[in-house]
Amino acid sequence: MLVDVFLQTPAVFPLTKKADCGAPEFFSNGTKVLLIPGEQGKISAESIEGMVTRRADIHYPKPRAVSLTQATEWGTVYTPDELKAIWSVTRKHDLKIQMDGARFANAVASLGVSPKEITWQAGVDVLCFGGTKNGAQVGEAVVFFNREMAEEFDYRCKQAGQLASKMRFMSAPWVGMLENDIWLRYGSHANQMAQLLHDGLKDLPNATIMAPVEANMVFAKLPKPVIEALHARGWKFYVIFGEDGCRFVCSWDITEEDVNAFVADAREIMSADSMPR
Repeated sequence: MLVDVFLQTPAVFPLTKKADCGAPEFFSNGTKVLLIPGEQGKISAESIEGMVTRRADIHYPKPRAVSLTQATEWGTVYTPDELKAIWSVTRKHDLKIQMDGARFANAVASLGVSPKEITWQAGVDVLCFGGTKNGAQVGEAVVFFNREMAEEFDYRCKQAGQLASKMRFMSAPWVGMLENDIWLRYGSHANQMAQLLHDGLKDLPNATIMAPVEANMVFAKLPKPVIEALHARGWKFYVIFGEDGCRFVCSWDITEEDVNAFVADAREIMSADSMPR
């Protein structure tokens, strides 16, 4: 089961929800990252309460922040009500909320809400608004709704090597993305292509859908020979659950023709006459 994470740290601000090469520990000089199991890749208010109150002695790290991924690594999304329930627990225990929004556009498009309904109106203090999965070549936008937490953030960026010498060229694409809701249009398109892929795979023989499709990702089990044959035909995707659990991600610029071609190849490979032995 994919899980989100719960951050406990002596540092002021959790830089990331991911454990990529020990990044949280490295940039915070000792952040303690604890995982919380959750259904469909989401943590709940109850699970946070349990983690915070598990122990209160000096040998247990003090809780400081909760990091949520929207949309999750399991392709699901937190609803406004789910976020508000989490907020009620964080307020009770004086915790901050950081939202990893690498696929924030996909979540907003999926829920059909305004961005504020799943950020500051639901208690989010800091949003990492993803650009690279939504059409930008490079760069993410860090949005502080709790402006006190932005103090010296520019210094943190500089120390972390994140101040590019030509930052304006990294920032310029955001103007184009935010104008006329292009960022939302791209997110919606990627979601639609994921649903198209889901619809194409679900009825294929020997294919099993593993999770609900709420954003731009599809998780499905395929026979190992089929996976190998698809790879041999040039299709690129990860197998991340054992030997047959596949993760398919639809990008902002994928086309219906791309999806249909993949499904057609999968169907052909799975046919009785051409099934690899």
